[in-house]
Amino acid sequence: MPQDHTERRVVVTGPPRRAHRASGYYRPRTEIDEQTTLGHTYVRSLMRTQLRAALTVFAILGLLVGPLPLLFAAMPDARRLEWAVLGFGLYAPLVLLARWYVRRAERNERDFVRLVEDR
Repeated sequence: MPQDHTERRVVVTGPPRRAHRASGYYRPRTEIDEQTTLGHTYVRSLMRTQLRAALTVFAILGLLVGPLPLLFAAMPDARRLEWAVLGFGLYAPLVLLARWYVRRAERNERDFVRLVEDR
């Protein structure tokens, strides 16, 4: 029997080497960039929390300013009170309400970025 001195080739296979995480893991940012259903859910949750904050501010503003015409109609002789309330009394609550809304919106966005960046 003649012996064959040529070496036989061997194919070695294995999982591909990658610098990032396993292929089954997707970061939320990738999901958003690829516009998948999960990415859409992430963005929708941010929009929902921002809408909730805006509707809260709108409701408080409506409760604060809405009854004023009825109050002024009930007291027709109180013109100075009308000007005092409209000219000075509403500014402090409006500024506080605006500050609360901005801080709440920024906190929602920070939480969203923290979620998306996977920190």
